[in-house]
Amino acid sequence: MHMINITLPDGTVRQYEKGASSMQIAQSISEGLARNVLAATVNGEVWDATRPIHQDATLRLHTWQDKEGKAAYWHSSAHLMAEALEALYPGIKFGIGPSIDNGYYYDVDTGDTHLTPADLPKIEEKMLELARLKNQYVRREVSKQEAVDFFVEKGDEYKLELLEGLEDGSITFYSQGNFTDLCRGPHIPDTGVIKAVKLTSLAGAYWRGDEKRKQLTRIYGITFPKAQELKDYLDLIEEAKKRDHRKLGTELELFMFSEKVGQGLPIWLPKGTQLRERLQNFLRAEQEKQGYQMVVTPHIGGKNLYVTSGHYAKYGADSFQPIHTPREGEEFLLKPMNCPHHCEIFGHRPRSYRELPLRIGEFGTVYRYEQSGELHGLSRVRGFTQDDAHIFCTVEQVKGEFLKVLELTQMVIRKMGFENFTAQISLRDPEKPEKYIGSDANWEAAEKAIIEATAEVDMVTTTAYGEAAFYGPKLDFMIKDALGRSWQLGTIQVDYNLPERFELEYIGADNQTHRPVMIHRAPFGSMERFISILIEHTAGKFPLWLTPDQFALLPISDRLIPYCEEIRQKLGEHDIRGFVDERTESIGRKIRDTELKRVPIMLIIGDKEAEAGHVSVRRQGQGDMGSMSIDEFITWFQTQL
Repeated sequence: MHMINITLPDGTVRQYEKGASSMQIAQSISEGLARNVLAATVNGEVWDATRPIHQDATLRLHTWQDKEGKAAYWHSSAHLMAEALEALYPGIKFGIGPSIDNGYYYDVDTGDTHLTPADLPKIEEKMLELARLKNQYVRREVSKQEAVDFFVEKGDEYKLELLEGLEDGSITFYSQGNFTDLCRGPHIPDTGVIKAVKLTSLAGAYWRGDEKRKQLTRIYGITFPKAQELKDYLDLIEEAKKRDHRKLGTELELFMFSEKVGQGLPIWLPKGTQLRERLQNFLRAEQEKQGYQMVVTPHIGGKNLYVTSGHYAKYGADSFQPIHTPREGEEFLLKPMNCPHHCEIFGHRPRSYRELPLRIGEFGTVYRYEQSGELHGLSRVRGFTQDDAHIFCTVEQVKGEFLKVLELTQMVIRKMGFENFTAQISLRDPEKPEKYIGSDANWEAAEKAIIEATAEVDMVTTTAYGEAAFYGPKLDFMIKDALGRSWQLGTIQVDYNLPERFELEYIGADNQTHRPVMIHRAPFGSMERFISILIEHTAGKFPLWLTPDQFALLPISDRLIPYCEEIRQKLGEHDIRGFVDERTESIGRKIRDTELKRVPIMLIIGDKEAEAGHVSVRRQGQGDMGSMSIDEFITWFQTQL
């Protein structure tokens, strides 16, 4: 009997017979654990829990509580939905069906059948019927010819096209019940653990994201091991709809879009502009304390600038196309990133080591051509402003500068009211070196700097391979909002490559030339996306210091408007912002409308208040705060900031 060594997460090593599965190992530990296992990571790769292990391995078991467990569960649910669709609509063809952050989708070609939302309950019912059969998900390695023959017989040109990019010996099928699919996996053991199903929406999706190809029907869904979890999720979705930044942004008159201006190009209205500028002023003040120097660079740059930086090779085909001038051969690009411009600022004159670290900051607007189907309010746009900065430093200064940026980013996130956040170390994909620029030595130095800096401050991090920028690794901050949803927010990147591509140099203490290291950082990420998250996190009830209108003066009659104007002007002298509601409406209507506008403080003015020189204060969500003199109100207000 041949035995293998299995190393568990706590370092314990256990011996099992060769060919034992992760599920069998789980059963040897605890039957209760085995009942909850959905998948397993074997030697760093996520596998089916039922797949045999034939060599020594590290093992981590995944349940519903792990993202890997959820991913396998939802990917398996996509296959279950496909089985139901094939049973209900014979001849249907399938594109791709991955898991996503919340659930899964499958792109399908329904032929002459037109699916509508009214069809979704029937598909859900069929999925639950099939789930109760507890059919196992069975993995099978197949030759490329066998796979081609299978899908030729089915007449599924989408799977045949996917097979073109696969090599013989790397192809697997998964089957459950009467359904077989081309798939790498992993999958859960059987369909029986899928207890609650909801198909959430239908959308159009071009095959392989190409607008010139056929548009398929994308069916989104989500499943859960318990019915109560589905109910809780649907309640959360309803709350999310109420908080949708597109809806609240319109109601609060923060921003707008115009078809004539162009898709994905937001226009900031006065109140939104105030909000945005306060965020920028806050960060600008913090940066000035730390020695940052602000710059302004153009919205366009010569094509060769981005050829040098590598952005054109990596993004050129998917970005806005070059701008051609009357001069023959002259081409410009809309700026996709600020960093090449900042490299030019560093290199425009000789630099000494005495000038380092050089910290350059800019609220720079950049442009990326997102597909129209991917645009979403402020969170996915074609023109956005980054709170960008680039620090040019010596190799010896990298860790210290990284730690300072780390501290600044955490302070900014907390100041915005996000207390629940983690950090992800995003590294290159070792199996896809073509995605990145620069030497292995540069990458190893940059990755080491991030790993050592986060370890030095005992920061809890996760590691994600393949999530690095094309020019360097990064630390991404993942925040959770009030609804428990995760968002990638601020980022810090260590880059040895762009200084090399731009041939940046400084004169060291040894009077020799040296190459600086570049740290990219953006605590907000982009102003547009950050504000979209902030709107939904706060439900439009911003922190008092950020709110465009901090108070509304509500006179009970027109004759009190002059007194209200006097108050408004006096409060304005103390940088307290607000307006007078001059409408000829009842005071009850004014209060209701002010609540809907998320104005945090109402100052109600009647004859009694005017005679006494007072205001009657009402705080949103807290009710009446009593009558105060203007000076008392100013003092109280400042304690609320």
